[in-house]
Amino acid sequence: MAGELGTTNLLLGIMAAVSVLEALLIIGVGIAAFVAYRRVMTVVEGLEQRQVAPAMARVNAILDDVKGVTAKVKEETNRVDQAIRTTMDRVDDTADRVRANVRVKTSRLVGFIRGARVALESLMAHREPRTQQPY
Repeated sequence: MAGELGTTNLLLGIMAAVSVLEALLIIGVGIAAFVAYRRVMTVVEGLEQRQVAPAMARVNAILDDVKGVTAKVKEETNRVDQAIRTTMDRVDDTADRVRANVRVKTSRLVGFIRGARVALESLMAHREPRTQQPY
């Protein structure tokens, strides 16, 4: 039985040593991954400072310009719309005034012509010989 325990102890010792080596290997891989992560983040930050930040500044400036142009166009559109409305109101008012003035000035002439027509009709009606009709 003593021989069997020696082999078991040897195998257990080998397994313990392998476990320690695995633990050291895992710790080493973790440290290497952390170092690689820091290097990648340093490169990304450098790219961001050199490339992305200036591009974002230009994009923001362009957006500010577009915002200003849009506001100006909206203001001018409102101004033109108000001018068109005012002009249309004035045209309508002028048309109403012209219509009223024409009616006032022509109403006398129209009245005179209607009166003359009625007078002519009544004269023509009196000139025609009337035949007496029994009642």
